[in-house]
Amino acid sequence: MFTKESLELLRQRIDLSEVLSAHLNLQRSGSSYKALCPFHEEKTPSFMVQKGDSHYHCFGCGAHGDAIAFLMTHVKMGFTEAVESLAERFQVTLEKSEEPQGEKGPSKPKLKQAMELASNLYHYLLLHSAEGQIALRYLYERGLDLAFIKQFHVGFAPRGGDIAMRYLYACDVDDQIQEQAGLISVAQSGRRRDFFSDRITFPIRDALGAVIGFSARKFKEETFGGKYINTPETPLFKKSRVLFGLSYCRSRIAKEAKAIVVEGQIDCLRLIHSGFNYVVAGQGTAFGEDHVRELLHLGVNKVYLALDGDSAGQEAASKIGNLFQKKGVEVLVVPLPEGADPDSLLSERGPEYFAQLLDESCDYLTFLFSHLSKGMNLSSPSKKNEVVNAIVERIKQWEMPVMVHESLKKLAEISHVPEAALGIGQISLPDLFIKKTASVKIQEIDPNRILEGDFIRWLVFASSEYPQLAQIAKANIAREHLCIPGASRLYGEFLQAFEENRTCDLLALGSCLEGEEDQKLFSEIMQRKINISKAEEGFRETVRKILVRRWMEEREAIRSKLQSGNLTDEEALELARQFEEIKKKVPEVVIV
Repeated sequence: MFTKESLELLRQRIDLSEVLSAHLNLQRSGSSYKALCPFHEEKTPSFMVQKGDSHYHCFGCGAHGDAIAFLMTHVKMGFTEAVESLAERFQVTLEKSEEPQGEKGPSKPKLKQAMELASNLYHYLLLHSAEGQIALRYLYERGLDLAFIKQFHVGFAPRGGDIAMRYLYACDVDDQIQEQAGLISVAQSGRRRDFFSDRITFPIRDALGAVIGFSARKFKEETFGGKYINTPETPLFKKSRVLFGLSYCRSRIAKEAKAIVVEGQIDCLRLIHSGFNYVVAGQGTAFGEDHVRELLHLGVNKVYLALDGDSAGQEAASKIGNLFQKKGVEVLVVPLPEGADPDSLLSERGPEYFAQLLDESCDYLTFLFSHLSKGMNLSSPSKKNEVVNAIVERIKQWEMPVMVHESLKKLAEISHVPEAALGIGQISLPDLFIKKTASVKIQEIDPNRILEGDFIRWLVFASSEYPQLAQIAKANIAREHLCIPGASRLYGEFLQAFEENRTCDLLALGSCLEGEEDQKLFSEIMQRKINISKAEEGFRETVRKILVRRWMEEREAIRSKLQSGNLTDEEALELARQFEEIKKKVPEVVIV
């Protein structure tokens, strides 16, 4: 966990308007900024930030929070990810408490600094070196103009290479950092050279736009290697998890719960440049479950597969579509013409044509039946049986029961086969709901966790506007009233801040978290919204429930002692008297 001191320094450095302006169109209005609220639909701006303030507030829907809250709710970051991103943006070194000796890895800020320097160098060489002009001409011939090149910081890594190494040395970036960042390669002889050579470079960025790697494309046939090569696996870059283009599209994907998936980096960037800024691509490996998980984390429930219009693209659509359908995500396959890709279509026919193709997309099952039927004589019962059975077996592996049931019905309609022939009536409810590879578990809902989460949520998001909430909390609730350890720690931090007359924002609260369970509770608290216009009413009711719970626990504790049979008559009489006294004193919320 990060130390309190480093989190406090970060809190002081954060400029909220700077963070928000990367995601919203902030307009200056006197001593404040306003924007259309990203958390609800509106035509008149009601999302406000006072100049110099560390919190935003929407007077339309009640959304309220600081920079961390915004990144967690709008950009769908985790708490740690949001803290680290802000620390990099505002150049704060985060220190961790109780960090095991010998486990400290390379400095990620230093690695990112090296990547940013390399990106600037490659971009300069593309635009201003003689060798780069050949690469620049290639890009222009592909229909990629100067605005595109500058928007995405496209670059050029020259041939024969140590220019990047020498430049980074001049910028005080040592061998170890260069190697750990994946910018140089080391031969068996020990000779070091630039990892990228004679290629056009496309920076790969993290959630907030920091360069973490490169995808480099060859533009000459004689250049060694495949069409694309990526930065090797590094502490910054894990290609099986990183979605290319996500930094440009994360907000819209999270807001609209949909995404376009393409194969190539140029396809992805061209679509973003043309206004389709909800598109991502893989990183030269098969689009896998980790990529799907990242999009699910952003709330995606609809995916368009715009893969190349060839047999390889269709096979990829079959596999990728299955990964999404398995998780209950609607998949639509974009009908790209034979031999075409999104890049060529946008270049030759424009964004309007691509938008039309999106509208003409077909559902995954219709596509899959057509794809698997190619070359098959479906008038042959055995061939039709082969195709239909292959799809049925695939559907039965999906995790969502309703998705399985409805997809089998749809397959029967597409293939003109009776539903009974697909075994729909023979699939029992337990078969749908219990995965064979998983143990049967009942998910328990902890009412104490929900109640205490609500208590902390009201304090965090509403007490800055309604300071009486903190006074009500202090007058009625002690730390020992809360039985969830994480909630008790968060409340203790809040009380301390209140008594010291300082703001208690998410960074301050984050400093008191201990372990994964606390972080999970904190994440749950962040996920739910509150109606800030009903803050005092809602908070009083939450406090009352905690007091009543405590009152009932005290009564129950006395009742258990009375029923134990281990008391003298005098002790039993005294406890009975206490029980009656407590029973009469139904708790009420003290208003200060």
